[in-house]
Amino acid sequence: MTGEPWPGWYRDREGAVAVTFAADGQRLRTRIRGVDFEGDSFDALEPVAGPQSDGAGFAPAGGSLCDCILEWDIPIPVYADGRVHRATLSCLLTLGKRLPGGGVDRQHLALTLHFDGAAYESERAETDFEHALTVIQRRLPAGAYLRACISCAFSDYHPAGSGLFGNLACFRRTKDEYRAVEGKRELIELWDLRSGFVQETWACADFERRPAQGPGTGYRGAFPQVRGESPTPPEPVAAEAAG
Repeated sequence: MTGEPWPGWYRDREGAVAVTFAADGQRLRTRIRGVDFEGDSFDALEPVAGPQSDGAGFAPAGGSLCDCILEWDIPIPVYADGRVHRATLSCLLTLGKRLPGGGVDRQHLALTLHFDGAAYESERAETDFEHALTVIQRRLPAGAYLRACISCAFSDYHPAGSGLFGNLACFRRTKDEYRAVEGKRELIELWDLRSGFVQETWACADFERRPAQGPGTGYRGAFPQVRGESPTPPEPVAAEAAG
């Protein structure tokens, strides 16, 4: 990945403003109405200078951004027909009001991959990038795949869960050890040797495609297969029809 900015929009009850997101594979940064936000996920963006007052243009939220809609486009490589193509992942995230104990009262994510003249959509109310990208990968033509950390041979999620974005553990510095992981116990034993956490849409020079089955699929299994879900993909949506 080049680290180029991701153009997008921020919308709330005060209106809409154009924004850009900067990402380095681990952290996110953006500026909204003159306020700088930073965090490791889109549902954990907090003001860099601390909590904002009521006059700052944001509803008091106990810290992180909420009660708004975020839209942005991510350039993402897709491998197909013997080479890597540049595609665009359009993202739409609705964040509800902050709850007293943390989190938000609703959180809806929808992703659309624009690739080779077609639009490949996730479901309309996804809760995290792992499952949304799984749906998209299943809908891609045979032989095509997302060349990103979500489909890398050296990435896995903690058994406790994945979160919305950016909680994918990278094991590029312990490749052989990770290839031997077959389940929860082996992953936990290796966990503290991870290289850090990465964003699902990122990619580095160590990328290798995750095996479709058998050894090397770690704890989370093959990608796009997700445990307990049917692998049968719906038909893609034509770009013209998607508007």
